[in-house]
Amino acid sequence: MTIKVGDRIPSVKVMQATAEGPKEVALDELFAGRTAVLFGVPGAFTPTCSAKHLPGFVTHAAALKAKGVDLVACMAVNDAFVMGAWGKDQGITDQVALLGDGSAALTKALGLELDLTARGLGLRCQRFALVAKDGVVTHVAVEAPGAFEVSKAEAVLAAL
Repeated sequence: MTIKVGDRIPSVKVMQATAEGPKEVALDELFAGRTAVLFGVPGAFTPTCSAKHLPGFVTHAAALKAKGVDLVACMAVNDAFVMGAWGKDQGITDQVALLGDGSAALTKALGLELDLTARGLGLRCQRFALVAKDGVVTHVAVEAPGAFEVSKAEAVLAAL
């Protein structure tokens, strides 16, 4: 079942890309006591993700913080090494935490699987954005296939 408003962030471990290398984190612990935005992309280095989705959250990081957001995190069904390389490629410093969901455990726990096997990409995550306050989801927006409207940074800002 797809995550919805009022649900708790699942207690799933992901790998966070850090300057020191991959670090295992439990998502519920990472979000505890914070207002957090989590957005998911089908894959690092993919066209819309690299040209629009991630850069939009980097551009609007200060505006999100001004609206009370303590943490902005991006997740994809990629390993932490790929997420780290993508972050370097995109010039990410501390604006967005990059989370690798290499086994799709978080994607499955959120109910947001996307089967792109026919395109050679295997199981991925649907494009989405959510807001959680102290681990409780207050806003969820899942894109229609091929769309990029409801999960972009500007839409999340408007929902806050």
